[in-house]
Amino acid sequence: MSEKVKSGSRNVAIVGPYLSGKTTLLESLLFVTGAISRKGNIKDGNTVGDSANEARDRKMSVEISAANTEYENTRFTFLDCPGSVEFAQETYNGLMGVDAAIVVCEPVKDRVLTLAPLLKFLDDWEVPHIVFVNKMDRANIHVLEILKALKAVSSRPLVLHQYPIMQGEKLTGFIDMVSEKAYQYHAGAPADLIPFPEELKAEEHGIRAEMLETLANFDDHLLEELLEDIEPPQEEIIQDLKFELGADLVVPVFFGIAEQDFGVRPLLEALFKESPEPETTMKRRLQEINDTPVAQVIKTFYTPQGGKLSLVRVWQGILTEGVVLNGVRAGGIYRLMGQQQQQINQAVPGEIVAISRLEGVKTGDTISANNSSSSSVQQLPKAQQLETVFALAIKPEKRNDEVKLSTAILKLLEEDPALNWEQDGDTHEVILWGQGEIHLQVALDRLRRKYNLPISTHLPQVPYKETIRKSVNSVHGRYKHQSGGHGQFGDVYLDIQPLPRGQGFNFNEKIVGGVVPKQYIPGVEMGVREFLLHGPLGFPMVDVAVTLTNGSYHTVDSSEQAFKQAARLAMQSGVNQAQPTLLEPILKVDVNTPSEFTSKVLQLVTGKRGQILGYEGREDWPGWDNVSAYLPQAEMQDFIVELRSLTLGVGSFHWEEDHLQEVPEKLAERILVTSGSNSNGNNK
Repeated sequence: MSEKVKSGSRNVAIVGPYLSGKTTLLESLLFVTGAISRKGNIKDGNTVGDSANEARDRKMSVEISAANTEYENTRFTFLDCPGSVEFAQETYNGLMGVDAAIVVCEPVKDRVLTLAPLLKFLDDWEVPHIVFVNKMDRANIHVLEILKALKAVSSRPLVLHQYPIMQGEKLTGFIDMVSEKAYQYHAGAPADLIPFPEELKAEEHGIRAEMLETLANFDDHLLEELLEDIEPPQEEIIQDLKFELGADLVVPVFFGIAEQDFGVRPLLEALFKESPEPETTMKRRLQEINDTPVAQVIKTFYTPQGGKLSLVRVWQGILTEGVVLNGVRAGGIYRLMGQQQQQINQAVPGEIVAISRLEGVKTGDTISANNSSSSSVQQLPKAQQLETVFALAIKPEKRNDEVKLSTAILKLLEEDPALNWEQDGDTHEVILWGQGEIHLQVALDRLRRKYNLPISTHLPQVPYKETIRKSVNSVHGRYKHQSGGHGQFGDVYLDIQPLPRGQGFNFNEKIVGGVVPKQYIPGVEMGVREFLLHGPLGFPMVDVAVTLTNGSYHTVDSSEQAFKQAARLAMQSGVNQAQPTLLEPILKVDVNTPSEFTSKVLQLVTGKRGQILGYEGREDWPGWDNVSAYLPQAEMQDFIVELRSLTLGVGSFHWEEDHLQEVPEKLAERILVTSGSNSNGNNK
């Protein structure tokens, strides 16, 4: 290819659980490299990351923030990704465009489990990653206990790249496991070399030996050196770390306190020396490499001033302002620093930049120059779309805003693909689906701020149905109306029968001798169908068979409309005799949980009127279970909230509609009172 990938660049995602300190780490990285002269903090709302109003209101990341800096003549683009499980889709989309990731976590043994889904994603996609154990000033367990807990949730072997030097609960320095040199931290300055602590020599020697043995599992030459008791050169160890990290074979572990910049410089040095260059990532992702400009959208923004911005990873070729991508002429090209934009003339392979005005292009899309056939361009893989698990019914506070709601929601979904919406066919509500309550509240804030659309919300109605329990035969319905001129006359006899669950509705006729002329029979069926839309309990009726058996007509006054009305009268009378009953939708739910929480999940399901179908080990997830159950849809609204509360936030579920089932009598009474329906036989 004519344009060589700029090897002097790195794209690094900063990921990890909520409150682990990712945004604080980004501030420290930018500060120690001179990109900013003063660090911001979350409390004051002045950080480069979390610059959106919705993030600052909640003091948490709710979308990707990009920032650029330089270190050792290498351009670093950092993506500060949300930690809350409710915004995991943002993180996963961002990880598709980086060369490596820093996994930030706290030194709290009980919270390490929250890393499991993230580490699984990284390993499934072979994204090289480094673990940075942050907030070491709050550590209450030994470093080896932290390492043991981390190993339990990682499918890749972990190696200590450095060993923290602690004085009581205070982090004072570290030992570099490659050079076996000790350093002492200083506030606001790089660490300096100190004599090796004698009391740590034995422990450090064992840890370093374990590191070398792990690296030797992937390097025969290093293995031979270890077997012959030859001390490998430092440069060889660094090259092994670089190769094995780049291939996602090992995970180096660092320690520090981002708030005080402790451990940040060694972390940065490792990223510079050991993380893979963009060219390495390109070879892993692309089957063929040529000069055709190809990029992938990893995030979409709608800015108040500049309109649409697409954050893209350039995989090959050069992007320039005005280039036509997927048939759309691009606008300006920018490097981002939080919400600050720096316009540039071009973007080369390996860069992450923002492009304006890519209308019709969505997050995850592969974009390429217009002079190439779309079929000839390799489509880059997208992160899996997460299933929505929490819903609210929404309605504009101002009636006049209803016409612009759909347009605003479509833009909202472009910014956040983890959302979904639908117009419910049974309840006629507009339902906004997302990953949790906070996720939806952020979406509603954006509707209000960006599109001047204040929204009122309520929990979605459950789409109850009703049916009948017994058959009723020869139900009579007669409609007779006289008002000058031709009158209206229709007369029918109907048999009404229950059907097995899930059969829907059947209409038949057994007319003999033309007592109801054929041209009027469609009117009878229409009258029956209209009645079933709103049964005597106030809900649509299902699993009912109706047969027209007899009737009479008038040669002048009868009409299709008259027979429709007669059928409705017959249904109104007959259904009340057929013991109408309320049905609720039952969902088939598969719950994923760490095995240690399985018993609690079983209790949660049964406490919500659920029926356990069984549970077994989750495929390809050691230490996890999958619980299968039937659950009433009425019990599902807060299910994800309670499940996450029981499982440290990592539990998840998949659901699908399965069948309808009779509602228990006492519960049905409460539902009917709440819904305002009556049961005196009058169809609403």
